[in-house]
Amino acid sequence: MTDSEQVIDPIRTTRRVVLGGAAVLGAGVVLSACAGGDDAGDAADGTTEPAPVTTSDSTASEAAVAKASDVPVGSGLIVASAKAVITQPKEGEFKAFSALCTHKGCPVAKVSGDTISCTCHGSQFSTADGSVTKGPATEALSAMTVTERDGDLFVS
Repeated sequence: MTDSEQVIDPIRTTRRVVLGGAAVLGAGVVLSACAGGDDAGDAADGTTEPAPVTTSDSTASEAAVAKASDVPVGSGLIVASAKAVITQPKEGEFKAFSALCTHKGCPVAKVSGDTISCTCHGSQFSTADGSVTKGPATEALSAMTVTERDGDLFVS
């Protein structure tokens, strides 16, 4: 062998080779995970089936958020679980509004008489239509849909 010849040992493994191989393997795992998508629609033969479509009465899965009898006439109540204020301006007439103040997004804190109050900065709103009766808020509470069925109230 001369000085210009170099012998390469095919069995010799260097740290550089090991680390390079690990990097390639890791990149492959990441790429395959990203490309996987949703396996819920994959059939056994590798084709993709559309996800099943379910139809039902939208009210079947809803839960009542309050009893109509719990909402005082001429006032209302806050339903934290629904993030709503339900009011009854006139007997049998129910309204619902977002329970988040339009000023800074604080949750409204109380309903007293015909006034919904946010205690964060003092804004007040009408139970009849959610309009601002006292600032600093300048926009009405967002209206929501309330439905009464068999004495139960549902908000969406």
